[in-house]
Amino acid sequence: MRDATYTDLPRAVQEIDHAYSGRVHVLADVMALSLLARLGSPAPRQPEVNRLLERCYNTLFQACVNVVFPRIDTEVPTRMASTVEGAAYRGDLIDPSTRVVLVGVARAGTLPAYQGFALLNDLCLSPGIRVDHVYMQRRTDAEGRVVGVDLGGSKFGGDVDDAIVLLPDPMGATGSSMSDAVGLVKALPGTPRAIVCLHLIITPEFIARLTADHPDVEIFALRLDRGLSPPDVLQARPGEKEGEVGINEIQYIVPGAGGLGEVINNSFA
Repeated sequence: MRDATYTDLPRAVQEIDHAYSGRVHVLADVMALSLLARLGSPAPRQPEVNRLLERCYNTLFQACVNVVFPRIDTEVPTRMASTVEGAAYRGDLIDPSTRVVLVGVARAGTLPAYQGFALLNDLCLSPGIRVDHVYMQRRTDAEGRVVGVDLGGSKFGGDVDDAIVLLPDPMGATGSSMSDAVGLVKALPGTPRAIVCLHLIITPEFIARLTADHPDVEIFALRLDRGLSPPDVLQARPGEKEGEVGINEIQYIVPGAGGLGEVINNSFA
């Protein structure tokens, strides 16, 4: 019962048109944008925050899996095989032997890493999936401007050879923290199949930093924020005109969603 419809399925996902690197994927998903708008508004509190976060990240993980993950052409019998000879799905599926390493960048990225871990364990063989941890925080000056990143330590569970390494961190503002995290991954033994950064919101500054430091990395995001750009830039195709600005003087994203690390953890001190 082979149906040619399900052989060589397309890898494309709906994305906005932009002039950045072809490795930058900003999804054009109205449902996800609606959930993200609600998450970023002042109203939600726990446990609604974490529920919205998971739903937003499910969209990101799905897009990443469809574009990046290896596939196999296979056959899986269905329950109907007991009554209809040869009843089986035949076609493309995600290769269940795919190795996946999720890196939880504390603190905002820890929960999305575990959400991805739970989701991908339903897709791939669990012995090949693990969660690693990187501990870092912004270092600011007296005016609240970010002047660097403090690495408090990290915990990696092994090599990354032939693994797809996923770094889910909600807010991609300046790109400095994520660039450092990717650098830590690249220092591990082995060569990854792919390194993928997954964000709710990114800025032009983030894209510029990460694509300059790590041009081989794939970036997936639900939204590109450049809210402090001049009006003519906001009317132009993203990445086409100079003058794009997405972060304020203390490196917070505008319009953004505020400090999601604090919101997720209910910790505002």
